[in-house]
Amino acid sequence: MKITVIGAGAIGGNLAAKLSTAGHDVRVADARGHEAVAAEVLESGARAVALEESVQGSDVIILSIPFGVAGQLADLLASAPEETVVVDTSNYYPGLLSEQIEAVDNGQVESMYTAEQLGRPVVKAWNAALAGTQRTRGVPVGTPGRIAIPVAGDSDAARKVAMSLVDDTGFDPYDAGTLADSWRQQPNSPAYCTELTLDELPAALASADRAKDARVRDSLPERFAALGVDPTVDDVVEMNRAAHR
Repeated sequence: MKITVIGAGAIGGNLAAKLSTAGHDVRVADARGHEAVAAEVLESGARAVALEESVQGSDVIILSIPFGVAGQLADLLASAPEETVVVDTSNYYPGLLSEQIEAVDNGQVESMYTAEQLGRPVVKAWNAALAGTQRTRGVPVGTPGRIAIPVAGDSDAARKVAMSLVDDTGFDPYDAGTLADSWRQQPNSPAYCTELTLDELPAALASADRAKDARVRDSLPERFAALGVDPTVDDVVEMNRAAHR
């Protein structure tokens, strides 16, 4: 498939490299310019392109950008065909990684807000796994204990496309239903960055509680500080799991 990744940070760069390695034709763009794309991202065959040229001819556009800024790309994405699948990987951390957004604070689901800002549908995927998990723990299909990643979206066809790409990055895709239900995979739900298997993930999604999960999310700075210097991926995953015991 022809895939554009917008955003060359930890998640976007990782996805560009993984999907290129899987055989896809991958372009990666960043508002900061070509120099923002790390050399190792391009070693697998992904190509750095200018942002304004990035979406033409793409089957899939993956947005790996800070939450709340998608509206800045609305005009750019309006030039992409209607059938192009747009995938949102962002997460809302108000006052920490994101500006405070009243609509989301008042209950609007993160990716529904993003879709509204873009003026087109999106699929939610890859947001519920740490960058370190995505970079180092993808394994071939059928491997025992393979980590699962939830995928939510209103279009069955678009959701299936995103699920196939999740599989290509080394994780079991789980059909998490419509975008309205994607709050169940937002920070810091039981399914969020807890490295669950396909058997474990459904119960975690079902047990999500919006009010509690928001409190857990907002307590992240103090919980993370308690881990000390240079916590490992395992440390962070255990911290997330412990918050729901």
